[in-house]
Amino acid sequence: MAQDDPPEGWSPQERQMWEAYRVGEWCEVGTEVRGCALRYLLIAAPSSRPGCQARLRLRGAHVAGELDLAELTVAGSIRMEGCRFDDAPRLDNAQLDAALQLHACTMPGLSLVGARVALECEVTACTVTGTVDLRSLTVGNWLSLKDTVVRPVPGEAAIDAQSVEVGEDLWAPGLVCAGPVFLNSARIQDVLAFRGTRISGDSGCLQAPELTVGGGLYLDSGFSGSGQINLYGASIGGSVSMSDCRLDGPGAGPGAYALNLACAEIGGDVQAERGLVVQGPVDLRDTSVRGSVVLKGARFDISAGRATADAALNASRLHVGGDIDCRDGFVAHGMIDMRDSRIGGSVLFEGAVLTALDNRHPALRGNGVETGGVFNLCDGFTAHGRISLISVTVRSRVCLDDAVLDTPADEWAVNFVGSSASILSLRLREAPAGVIALQHSRIGLLRDAPAAWPAGLVLDGAVYDSLHPSLPAQARLPWLGRDPAGFVPQPYEQLAATYQRQGHDADARTLLVAKQRSMRRTLSPAARLWSLLQDAAVGYGYRPLRAVWLLLCLLTTGTALFTAWPPTTVGDGKAPQFQAAIYTLDLLLPLVDLGQERSYAPTGIMQWAAVALIGMGWLLATTVAAGASRVLRRT
Repeated sequence: MAQDDPPEGWSPQERQMWEAYRVGEWCEVGTEVRGCALRYLLIAAPSSRPGCQARLRLRGAHVAGELDLAELTVAGSIRMEGCRFDDAPRLDNAQLDAALQLHACTMPGLSLVGARVALECEVTACTVTGTVDLRSLTVGNWLSLKDTVVRPVPGEAAIDAQSVEVGEDLWAPGLVCAGPVFLNSARIQDVLAFRGTRISGDSGCLQAPELTVGGGLYLDSGFSGSGQINLYGASIGGSVSMSDCRLDGPGAGPGAYALNLACAEIGGDVQAERGLVVQGPVDLRDTSVRGSVVLKGARFDISAGRATADAALNASRLHVGGDIDCRDGFVAHGMIDMRDSRIGGSVLFEGAVLTALDNRHPALRGNGVETGGVFNLCDGFTAHGRISLISVTVRSRVCLDDAVLDTPADEWAVNFVGSSASILSLRLREAPAGVIALQHSRIGLLRDAPAAWPAGLVLDGAVYDSLHPSLPAQARLPWLGRDPAGFVPQPYEQLAATYQRQGHDADARTLLVAKQRSMRRTLSPAARLWSLLQDAAVGYGYRPLRAVWLLLCLLTTGTALFTAWPPTTVGDGKAPQFQAAIYTLDLLLPLVDLGQERSYAPTGIMQWAAVALIGMGWLLATTVAAGASRVLRRT
């Protein structure tokens, strides 16, 4: 037998395959060839015909027996189309110096563990009834699993590609897997695309912790996953696209996430502008996104009792260079948790609908968030549950214009405690039954609408520079009296200071008097009486003209009385000439001696008139001193 002749005993079809290999043409045998013959062909590698490239191109063959190429080195490319294998081809630790292409083939499994393919590796439009084992596979160009259907034995992986390394793309559009896909610690130089892919697994759908992708990750264009998508600690150089994607989580239990993208590094955006539907919790904790997180029109739902997680979307400690965009019909049944996140751009929830599933958790929890742009909960935004924004820092505007806050009476609707914003706009669509808390917040401009003032409003410690609309003080008094805890003095002082800065001194005084009157209800009976006297006499020091008019009235009354019934002279010395007005003034001014009171003494009923004038003088002097002291302390 010559070196380039097929072995003795080969069938005509196998001899035809041998000759086709030497010229590099397709061999369409349409019948059975032995797996051992294929192995021998690739090992012996007959020389090519002059001017031809030796390679295996086999179409429509039935490969009987096992094709075992484990630990072999194959020089030429292997391309098999429409072939049927009795046993799973084994290429473990094989060295393929060219390409491997299996198209429209049927096989009970495929093993490429530790293999090295210098060019492309394609398993496309195939039907596999076992596991495709690609662990530690190295591919020089691209790896394609396009339109392949994998149905492994129940409980086993559909595709196990742990630690796979691909020099270009891993392309798997239309892939259907009736079992989990493992990409743990895989390294893809460019793009990882699962567009239109359908994966189902009992617990895990796509397991890819510590995945590294140099380009983008595409779970879109009809992608569906039943079970957990685990991308914990993944590093994605480009964007993550999840438009037109449906994820059904694995059910209840700790850590049972529909999508686990925690502790990941994403160099582009997270894009889900249309059609993202998630049944089960999503975890984005401690993830860094250089671009924006765009979830327009997405739907997150944990209401079916399938999950035990607290949040539908847990994005606590998320770092985003751009925006978080949850507009255009975004819906969440379950808490959105953004605690301690850092957002370089804006947080946008215009038109979104958020629903808390119980009273233990808010609809939106953004405690400790810092954002460089706006924080918009407006333009039809609806929250069925409370909004918690404690210790938030917003360098631009927090807007709740045209928002609907659906919370029961006496429960928190918005908790903006200890937060700061350049503008806070509370022009709600309707007055909420719940409480809006602004304690210890710092706001540049506070906008509201009197028709939509909440039933409860807590302003203790809140500091703002200006208010819009600029209402008269009397119109603002009901706004101050909505604290469920009752009277608190600081909001009156803050609003009065705001009016005073704007030059509305009369409005400021009105508020300060109203503060004292409101405080009166909290005093003891004796202190309440003293407060009433100060109010009537001098308006707590903020109405000093009242003391002048009262003094004039008492002076006029006393002058008239003592003119009609003058007092008698007292003592042996020569008394000054009696002057009724000066005598009355001497009685009214307790610390002033005008010489009339000690020289004349009233008689009869006029004694009581003198006592009354002296008492009124002391009372007037005391209230004036108390009011003046209060005003000076405030100044």
